[in-house]
Amino acid sequence: MSLANSTIATLRQRLLAKEISPRDIVTDVAKAIDTQNASIGAYLSWNLEKALKEADKADVSQPLGGIPIGIKDNMNVIGEPCTCGSRMLAENYTAPYDAGAIVKLRSAGAVPFGRLNMDEFAMGSSTENSALGVTRNPRDLERIPGGSSGGSAAAVAGNLAIATLGSDTGGSIRLPAALCGCVGLKPTYGRISRYGLVAFASSLDQIGPITKTVEDSAILLNHLCGKDARDSTSLDVSVPDFTSALGKDIKGLRIGLPKEYFISGIHAGVSAAVNAAIKKLEALGAIPVEISLPHTDVGVSTYYIIAPAEASANLARFDGVRYGHRSAAATDLMEHYMMSREEGFGPEVKRRILLGTYVLSSGYYDAYYLKAQRARTLIRQDFEQAFEKVDVIVSPTSPTPAHKLGALKDNPLAAYLEDIFTIPVNLAGLPAISVPCGTALEDGKSLPVGLQIIGKPLDEMTLIRVADAFEKA
Repeated sequence: MSLANSTIATLRQRLLAKEISPRDIVTDVAKAIDTQNASIGAYLSWNLEKALKEADKADVSQPLGGIPIGIKDNMNVIGEPCTCGSRMLAENYTAPYDAGAIVKLRSAGAVPFGRLNMDEFAMGSSTENSALGVTRNPRDLERIPGGSSGGSAAAVAGNLAIATLGSDTGGSIRLPAALCGCVGLKPTYGRISRYGLVAFASSLDQIGPITKTVEDSAILLNHLCGKDARDSTSLDVSVPDFTSALGKDIKGLRIGLPKEYFISGIHAGVSAAVNAAIKKLEALGAIPVEISLPHTDVGVSTYYIIAPAEASANLARFDGVRYGHRSAAATDLMEHYMMSREEGFGPEVKRRILLGTYVLSSGYYDAYYLKAQRARTLIRQDFEQAFEKVDVIVSPTSPTPAHKLGALKDNPLAAYLEDIFTIPVNLAGLPAISVPCGTALEDGKSLPVGLQIIGKPLDEMTLIRVADAFEKA
């Protein structure tokens, strides 16, 4: 079997047994990229020479010693491009430092390898919004991989990576993992440092792993979490051994089924796959409990006020002065600002900057932004009340399987609704994982479906326990 097809756990065993070397793994992954990336478009760039040098120096006795990990192109890796899928940064920006998550990976012995495509500045759920080209779903090259971490998920699903990092602001790890048929874990807000992650919406963004198995997610999480003094939102809490949750039974665990997440508009194949997954959890001893999350219906609108508002402030730094695209046609300072941003940002980013600036403007702040923050509190309280009755909550990750490329290009509102089941988790700062739970038939194609499991704050252990039990069953 190709090494690129393998899991972290399997490769670790083979490395320790001296059957293979880190150079063998990096070389095999690079071979897979060379042969398949042209059709999938998962990677924007990769530096094989640098990765091989790091692999040759790797200490295989370390927990991730010699394992190459693909990186979403909004995390700084020293000496490498960090384009955020945007013309604004694609021309002349090279990262001068490592992000906090990259420092953690390196300290565990991993080799960051390759820059993965994404919706521009993480704004989108299809990876069609990248200024540097679309990414295609390895399960069906005519379809989207989800987004914004579409390159990260497509690389794992297409065996162009052992595992990858993504970022999740409103579902951007879980949604592409579900549509591509892999495992995507969004930790509790603050579990993993955001230092060096290019900010979209600072109160929502969170880094997490996309992997082939739940076990690999647990392994990576062990070495990504922890306090970072450079990130004021990073939590100073103990990091358990998440792999100790593997292989445990789930008898007696209460599984919440929110009635607002099982609605008539869900694709029939998705509904069937998720209901079958719930039956499987019941067979494993879990106890289903019907619950209500009554403010689910305002989740999307709340998100699309708060996230663009934060984005409009965060993206103000991209003015073409210190770094980023600089217009060659400008004749004075005001033209320089206006034309550099006009040329550098794509249509979806401009749309969200305009939305965000509008809701923060004088006369509209109270009507929109302040009201959205109150709605966010109600959404969080819904989850708090639900978790008094249950241990985890399950739902579809996406209401539909992957749609065809371009299908929602002229309908941004429909695209925003793709995140209806993932957005509330970010608004509440909760951990959640998407695991493959079957397939749905669409246009004669059998497409992956994801089961979302939502946990209490800082209770990734129970998420992993339930997800692992389901995966093994």
